[in-house]
This record gives sequence, structure tokens and C-alpha cells, in this order.
Amino acid sequence: MPARAPLTDANLPLAIATICAGVAFLVANDAIAKLLTERYNPVQIIAIRNILALPMIAAVVLVLSGPSGLRTRHLRLHAVRGALMLAGAFLYFSALQVLPLAEATALVFSAPIFITALSVPILGERVGPWRWAAVLVGFVGVLVIVQPGSAAFHPASLMVLGTATCYALFMMMARFIGRDEGLWSMMFFAVGIPGLYAIPFAAAVWTPVAWSDAGMFLAIAVLGSLGITMIGHAFRLAPAAVVAPFDYTAILWASGLGWLVWGDLPGAATVLGAAIIIGGGLIIVWREGRRGSG
Repeated sequence: MPARAPLTDANLPLAIATICAGVAFLVANDAIAKLLTERYNPVQIIAIRNILALPMIAAVVLVLSGPSGLRTRHLRLHAVRGALMLAGAFLYFSALQVLPLAEATALVFSAPIFITALSVPILGERVGPWRWAAVLVGFVGVLVIVQPGSAAFHPASLMVLGTATCYALFMMMARFIGRDEGLWSMMFFAVGIPGLYAIPFAAAVWTPVAWSDAGMFLAIAVLGSLGITMIGHAFRLAPAAVVAPFDYTAILWASGLGWLVWGDLPGAATVLGAAIIIGGGLIIVWREGRRGSG
């Protein structure tokens, strides 16, 4: 696995540009997936995307790490993480069938809030008053967007919150995988295992893929792989406290694509709720940065 780049001021512009590009690729991936859900079951989209992406990831692993990069001593953990990844992706793509892209993207940003809240019972971590305050702020933002009990409430919002919970658990389980296992190896299993899980479910609901849609399936495989790769690389170029806030540029991309493709503009509740969730997330980033520097 390549050594981490030295953390210097010269890396900061490159790191910021890298994460912004990676985020844009992932939002474009979601937008194309939303279009595909009009004709295909979400689990079929996941299966095809991951099967197409797996050789790309495997090629990168072999080039950077050789065959040893495809081996693991934590197959059971990867199996559980793969199930979480499949469940989260299925819930998210299902929600995209009915929710505007910007609203779904905003709700996914509640994942850091779930990570902080769940780190106490699962990881035994101590969470101070600042981070608990951030959790409360984030959940207020979620309530503003979801608007439970009102006419604006849509059950699909709960699917996205399920996605955020699955993603939080997926990320937390990485703590139990030894540092001897590299990022690329973890990515290989994070793509391959959910793809394998999805195949039998996809076969049960299979719709023949039109040639006109083949390019879209290839696009989400490439965009998803590039997005994850570039975001991971950005965190290697600069401290998380510097890079992580730029993850929220996804809201801008999602709003722009939602308007261009579907004519959707985020409502006042989505804008306000997203701002509150982002505020809570930035508090967590700030506290993690202070803890890391101390």
C-alpha cells in the first residue's frame, strides 16, 4: 500500500480539489441511479453496478499491492459489512424513486451523527458534551427535513435514515479490521461482497437491460469507483478536519442536478434542515480535529 503523502500546506489545494471532484462523481452516480430506478429494481442496479466495478477495483489493487492486496484475515467482518452496504444502497436507491435528489442527499449527511451516537454502546467511546450537542443539532435538522406528522412527511425519508444508519455501522466496523489491511483491500471486499449478495435477489426481479441503458450502468460503476477512490485519497493528502467539510458540497451538486434533470428545487425545509445537519457535522469534525491535535 502506498505511503501516506506528507501533510503539508502544498497538499491542501489538491486535497480540497480531490474531495470536491470525488463528491461530484458520487452525486452524479446517484442521479443516474435515480434515472435507472424508473425502469429497474434497485437491487438489480446494485448487482450490475458492483459486478462492473469489481474488475476495476481489482485491477487497481493488483497494480498497487499485488495479489496480496486481495487477501484478508477478516472475511467474516467483510461479510457483515457487505450486508450493511447492500442494505444501505437498496434503501437509498428505493428512496430515490420518490424523493428529490437534494432531500435524499441531505438526509444521508446524518450518518456522522449516527456514528457519534452509536460509538458509545458499540465502541465504548467517551462522547463529550460538544459532540452530544452536535448529535442533538443533527437530529433537529433531520426532523426539520422529514417533518414527521405533517402532510409533507414521506415514508421514503425513513429509508434514507436507514441508509445513514447502515453506513454508520459499516464505517464503525472498520475499527475492528487491523491496520495491516489496506484501504484498497477493504474497498475490494466492500464492492465485491455486496455484489455477490445482490445477485440472487436481482435474478428474482430481473428486467432485461436495454442497450440504451448499458452506458448508464457502466457510468455508475465508473463514477462510483472514482468517487470513493478520490474521497479516500483526499483524506490521505490532508487532515480530516480540513477535508471533511468539503464533503457537504454534495448538497450543491444534488440541488443543481435535481433542478437540471427533474426540475426539482429544494424546499425551505430541506435547505434549513440541511444547514442544521451540516452544522452538527462540522461541530463533530471540529472536535475530532482538536482531539487529534491534542
